[in-house]
Amino acid sequence: MRRLFPAPGATRVVAVAAALITAGAVAAAAPAEATTATDGRHRVDYVALGDSYASAPLVPDQVDPTCLRSSHNYPSLVAGWTAATLTDVSCSGATTADMTAAQGTAPAQFAALRRGTDLVTVTIGGNDIGFSTVLGTCARVTATDPAGAPCRAHFTSTGSDTVTDSIARTAPKVAQVLRGIHHRAPHARVVVVGYPDLFPDDGVGCTSAKVPLAAGDFSYLRDKEKELNAMLARQARRNGARYVDTYAPTVGHDLCRPVANRWIETFAPDSPAAPVHPNAAGESAMAGAVERGLSRPTWHR
Repeated sequence: MRRLFPAPGATRVVAVAAALITAGAVAAAAPAEATTATDGRHRVDYVALGDSYASAPLVPDQVDPTCLRSSHNYPSLVAGWTAATLTDVSCSGATTADMTAAQGTAPAQFAALRRGTDLVTVTIGGNDIGFSTVLGTCARVTATDPAGAPCRAHFTSTGSDTVTDSIARTAPKVAQVLRGIHHRAPHARVVVVGYPDLFPDDGVGCTSAKVPLAAGDFSYLRDKEKELNAMLARQARRNGARYVDTYAPTVGHDLCRPVANRWIETFAPDSPAAPVHPNAAGESAMAGAVERGLSRPTWHR
């Protein structure tokens, strides 16, 4: 997502990651392209769009310093498993607006689409709702009521839930993205890839220096992520796309799990990944969900 944030006890590590996520690079971002088949068989022309949950910042090996794109992000793994020809323009910090407009030195992501594109995946929306900023706010208010839910109280203090409101405002933007993909790649299968399980699905937290969230806010943030994913699933259904759920397959591997079982890193990562983002195992799990989604027998437009 667009912005990362410092956390108590982990400020230096997360601040460095934040600088990497938000800083522009001198050179323009180049899409990652796989080699084409040499045996005369048609290979699926696959274009990957999206934000940092698709690009996998800091996950080895980084192949694009502008967008912090990994060679082991879920699009690369899916392309390898399916022998597709991949053009990967996913970029850390991307919003729906970056589909049609340059993101710093990175071209508009839609520039990668062609009439001959066969498959498009997209993970988008988290930055539109400002989810990283939400997490930063939650971390800052934890000290005011570490056993309560100060983050929930903050975002509902006006009588409505401002995060829920942001999700509702983002829905038509996602719909516009999907319509834009169909217009530019009219024959492509379009897959909306949701966000993985970041927080314990049972709502039981793990407040610590590495996870500076109040006990009652784990369930709140879990619910907001579920609302975001539900909105993405609705927009996929309404706009001729397939939704792939990466939440259910990653339950039990959230940022509260021991390092060996953790697919989502804490605010101060133990494995190479951006804070509160999938590590290599998490990206692999997301890729597995996408591959299973692609193998389903029916496809409705």
